[in-house]
Amino acid sequence: MTDRLVKADRHEAILTLTIDRAPVRNALNEQVMTELRDQLLAAPREAGLRAIVITGAGERAFCAGADLKPGAQTFVQDPSIPNTAYSDLLRAAACCTVPLIARVNGHCLAGGMGVLAMCDMAVAVADASFGLPEVKVGVFPMQVAALLQSILPRRKFDEMCITGEPLTANEALACGLVNYVVERDELDARVTWLLKRIISKSPTAIRRGKYALQAIRDMTLPQALSYMEGQIVSLALTEDAREGLAAFNDKRAPRWTGR
Repeated sequence: MTDRLVKADRHEAILTLTIDRAPVRNALNEQVMTELRDQLLAAPREAGLRAIVITGAGERAFCAGADLKPGAQTFVQDPSIPNTAYSDLLRAAACCTVPLIARVNGHCLAGGMGVLAMCDMAVAVADASFGLPEVKVGVFPMQVAALLQSILPRRKFDEMCITGEPLTANEALACGLVNYVVERDELDARVTWLLKRIISKSPTAIRRGKYALQAIRDMTLPQALSYMEGQIVSLALTEDAREGLAAFNDKRAPRWTGR
């Protein structure tokens, strides 16, 4: 059996997925992308799972993008197949109703920027850098652009794509690419702090909310409002909504069932 390149560690309500290729700066190959995709597709069916942390092994890199070493065949694609392993990973993340947190433990480059962008929130170490260097090797961040163009300010996004030059962690924070920047010895504490803020809330509200936000992303305002009217009515019928309102009025902590 082929050794796993993505380590999956489940601890109570949290699943941590670690790209385990530190010697090549956690570069993406088809196996890594497929293993990440499969985990994200399975996650919504995992009982009690409340959040997923995605990170890289070691301290050098979160993910340095596609594996460009000879023999990796990262860009080898059967022209008869319209979809790629990388886009399938991004699609799986978009459909995942479990919150995704990027633990950016080092440099985040090229395809790694897509892995970052597919997450809902991100915490980065202060010495991380963020870049789209594809033009330096004669390609362009085509698939990554599908996500990043709606996250980064347009001028900054175009500059990164066209010049291939990186951002510092603080510049990434200022652009809204990450939520928090911390010193390396504070990384796990801040990720844990963020996770606690998530799992104390209604799993039903978060799951249905993520689903709804993805659905309205490309709608017009009238379409989005009409869709969300239906969503709020049906959400009010859930056990978590009833419990949340009861707990608020009783001035006690809610006891979520996730139903």
